[in-house]
Amino acid sequence: MKQTLNILVVDDDRRMVKTICDILTVKGCEAVPAYSGEEALAAIRAAVPDCVLMDIKMPGVDGVEALKTIKDLAPDLPVILMSAYATERQAEEAKAQGAYAVLTKPLDLEVVLTFLSLLRKEQSILVVDDDPVFCRTLADILRGRGYSVETETDPVNVLRHFERRYQLVVVLDLKLGATNGIDVMQSIRAKYPTKPVILVTGAREDMAWAVEQGIRSGAYTCIYKPLETTMLFEAIRDISRSKLRNALGTRETGAAWATE
Repeated sequence: MKQTLNILVVDDDRRMVKTICDILTVKGCEAVPAYSGEEALAAIRAAVPDCVLMDIKMPGVDGVEALKTIKDLAPDLPVILMSAYATERQAEEAKAQGAYAVLTKPLDLEVVLTFLSLLRKEQSILVVDDDPVFCRTLADILRGRGYSVETETDPVNVLRHFERRYQLVVVLDLKLGATNGIDVMQSIRAKYPTKPVILVTGAREDMAWAVEQGIRSGAYTCIYKPLETTMLFEAIRDISRSKLRNALGTRETGAAWATE
């Protein structure tokens, strides 16, 4: 778990900035103030924070304009916009530019704190495969991208990992020796109904029926071996973003797994 989150708070209303920063500091965050879009961009160029909380309506560079530049500087940086006067068109434009949400003032800080609590959680991935070499290789690749990884070669032990720590997503092989990966997925679903599962298999034709059944049962996707890591990273990022957006009340259509 990250011990301290660095949050950039941006608003031309200095009292608003001070109030939000004081609350975030009490909650264990490091809150950095900025009073314009220009100041926000300068702060991000100096040191990328963990999250940006920014007003839309500001003199000079407004929140939506600043957001566009932020996405060029740090594409994966979560940005939450806020406004007392945002029109529906502004809100849609902000989301199209990559804002996690547009929150209405006065700000519901409990929603923001719930979001930050989820953001603070270490993003752990469980890799389940009966091939220890595959597990070790994939774990090294994922750790190289900053994820915490647990591996399991025995399907009997899979649920124990969820009891020990929060798992962002499960990467699950469809053939686990004598055990069918679909059976393992169903056992996960029985206890954790919305836990995101990414299926993998090297038997594209032989396991076509299992892939179809898995997707029908709610698996996020299936990626075929030899593993295309770019596809895997994109899927994991999408799952993470959807979970965070859901915490802000912006549930995405069809993303029921985003709640677990």
